[in-house]
Amino acid sequence: MLWTCRVFCSQAGPSPGGWKPLSFDGGAFHLKGTGELTRALLVLRLCAWPPLVTHGLALQAWSQRLLGSQLSGALLRASIYGQFVAGETTEEVRGCVQQLQTLGLRPLLAVPTEEEPDSAVKTGEAWYEGNLSAMLRCVDLSRGLLESPGPTGNILMQLKITALMSTRLCKELTSRVRRPGGSLELSPERLAEAMDSGRDLQVSCLSVEQTRHLQASLSRLHRVVQDTYEQLRRDAEAADRAGLAFGVKLVRGAYLEKEREVARLQGTEDPTQPDYKATSQSYSRCLELMLTQVSHRGPMCPLMVASHNEDSVHQATKRMWELGIPLDGPVCFGQLLGMCDHVSLALGQAGYAVYKSIPYGSLEEVIPYLIRRAQENQSVLRGARREQELLSQELRRRLLGRGLRVPH
Repeated sequence: MLWTCRVFCSQAGPSPGGWKPLSFDGGAFHLKGTGELTRALLVLRLCAWPPLVTHGLALQAWSQRLLGSQLSGALLRASIYGQFVAGETTEEVRGCVQQLQTLGLRPLLAVPTEEEPDSAVKTGEAWYEGNLSAMLRCVDLSRGLLESPGPTGNILMQLKITALMSTRLCKELTSRVRRPGGSLELSPERLAEAMDSGRDLQVSCLSVEQTRHLQASLSRLHRVVQDTYEQLRRDAEAADRAGLAFGVKLVRGAYLEKEREVARLQGTEDPTQPDYKATSQSYSRCLELMLTQVSHRGPMCPLMVASHNEDSVHQATKRMWELGIPLDGPVCFGQLLGMCDHVSLALGQAGYAVYKSIPYGSLEEVIPYLIRRAQENQSVLRGARREQELLSQELRRRLLGRGLRVPH
C-alpha cells in the first residue's frame, strides 16, 4: 500500500468528554438512495449462496453464451459490478470517489491484478510489465484525485507485490531470510540499494533466472514508488532520525481455506487459527498491541484496521479514545466497497478516517478478480446476514413510511 499524503498525529491523552460507542444499527443508511440499498441487498444475498461463488467463472461464461456479451455485461454492471466496482473510465472512478467523500469515506484504489502460478501467460515478464503500467496509471489517477477540488483527504492505493514479482520467488526469498543467520545477500539494505541504483544484483543462493527476475521486479517496484519520491524522502529522513517506521494493515481472516489446503497438501502444520473464537482473540490481541504502539510512536506507526467485524471496530474506537489517539491521526479503518456500509458510514459520519477498497477496470478485468475474492472470503459473505437484515429494515421503513423523503 502506498501512502500519498502525510499522516498526522496530535498529542497523546484521552479526548475531552466520555467515549460513546458507535451505533451500527443501519441508521446511516439514510444517506443512500433506495436503488442503492435494493441493489446491495440483492447482491449480498446472491453472494451468500455458495454455488454462485464456487462456480462463478463458469456461470459467467455460460451467461455470455446464452444471453450474448452485451446483455450479460449489462446484467453484471447492474448487479455485482455496480455494487463492488468503482467503474471503468477515469470519470466513473472520479464519480465514485466523490460519492464516497459526500458520505464521509475515502478511496483506497485497487488495481485488479491476479497472478496464476500455473499459467505461463500470467507469470511471464510481459505480464508483470503490464501490471506495472496499470499501477503507474493508478498512481496518476491518485494524483489527479488529489488535485481535484473538494475535501479529498488522504488518497491511498493498494499495491500487491505478487503483481510485480513471482509468488514462488517471494516464498523462496522468505524461506531463505527466515533461516538461522539468514542471507546477507538478501538484506533489506542491499535490496533497497539495488532498487535505487539499478545496478546488477548478484545473489549466489538464487539461480540465474531467479536473480534476473528479482532484478526486474525491484526495478518495477522502484518505478511505482518514484512518483512519491519527495514524500518518501521526507519519510526516510524522519525514519533515519527516529528509527524505522512500522506501518501495518491488520487484516482479519483472509485466505483461510487456501492456507489450510496448502498445509494439507504439503503435510505441514496448519498456520491458521482453529476456530472463529480463537481468530477473534488473536485479532483483539494484535489490535491492542498495535494501538499501544501507535500511542507511543505516532505517525511512525500508521495502522489500518481492516475488518468488517463490529466488535473489532468497537474495540479500536474505544482504545483510540482511551489512548488519546486523535481521529485525524495515524489510525484508519478499511472495508470493501459495497460491503459493511452500516459500519463504514457510521465511522465516517463520526469523523474517523475510513477507506473503501475500490477496484476499477473493465468487466473482463474485474469480474474474475471479484469472483476469486469472493471464493477466498466466502465466510465473510455468508456472515453478512446482519447487514442484509439492516438493509431489509431500512427498505421496509421507506416503503411503509408514506410521505418520507428519500435521498437519491
